Amino acid sequence: MKKPAMVISAAAVALLVVAVALVVRPGSDPVAAQQSSPLATVATGPAVARLGNQQVSPDELQALLATVPPETREQLRGNREALERWIRTRLAEKAVLEQADAQGWAQRPEVARQTRAATEQIVFRDYLRSVSQVPADYPSAADIQQAYDAGKANWQTPALYRVSQIFLGVNDPQNLETVRKQALDLSKKAQVTPAEFAALATQYSQDRVTAERGGDSGLQPLQQLVPEVRGAVARLKVGAVSDPVQSAAGFHVIKLTEQQPARTATLDELRDQLTQALRAQRQEQIAQAYLDGMLNTATLSIDGAELNKVLEGKH
Repeated sequence: MKKPAMVISAAAVALLVVAVALVVRPGSDPVAAQQSSPLATVATGPAVARLGNQQVSPDELQALLATVPPETREQLRGNREALERWIRTRLAEKAVLEQADAQGWAQRPEVARQTRAATEQIVFRDYLRSVSQVPADYPSAADIQQAYDAGKANWQTPALYRVSQIFLGVNDPQNLETVRKQALDLSKKAQVTPAEFAALATQYSQDRVTAERGGDSGLQPLQQLVPEVRGAVARLKVGAVSDPVQSAAGFHVIKLTEQQPARTATLDELRDQLTQALRAQRQEQIAQAYLDGMLNTATLSIDGAELNKVLEGKH
């Protein structure tokens, strides 16, 4: 069974993570992406997709997948439409960049200034990350325990419900009563023999994704359910089947197959999250101390008159 998603309050997150970006994640910086693209060269070698001289190579696609969290990566691997949409967008970007390169766009003064500024920031962040490494053994078990105890009131998982459904859509208002009658007939059959619900869902439900699983939509909190369905599920006992519930999309016949009460997430469930948050906080502290040390190594002077001229637009 999947681990339930943790609902952690903003206050608890703020306790652990200082929101300062120390690292430019590969692929997230548009200037870095621009600089890494061979704009005017003819693409060679194996390619996932091509557009004129440009291509998206297998290595580039792998680099994209490496920049996202493991959970998102798995979702992308199973979502061909989203990946192909990214590929098409990337090829269009490369085609535009090729045109710009042919016109010497990167040498335009305003573009050159922005490029220098972006390069400075990339170097600054990467170097600062290198000098603010967190010790490998941090945080200790005691540090994690302390963080868990400090925010324990916030480590809540909501009540979770495993719901199965038979969904009948209403595409034409004139068919409303016909679909309502069909939903009522299916509801009565399932209420008489709840064990047959999965077979009925597989045969009749128009939500094909859940129908292939006997109507099962998995464990989820009430807030993620359609509002009209939410109330029906809250009233059901485990194993019971509802009367037809009408939503804007059609009719739902619902069976509640499992319920887990709200609870406090355990330390083991949160250990990885707490570790990452504490390491991020410690890295920010080390980086800030390094910056403060740089300011203390030389005499700092600010020319107030010159500063005023700039502020007043006299330069």
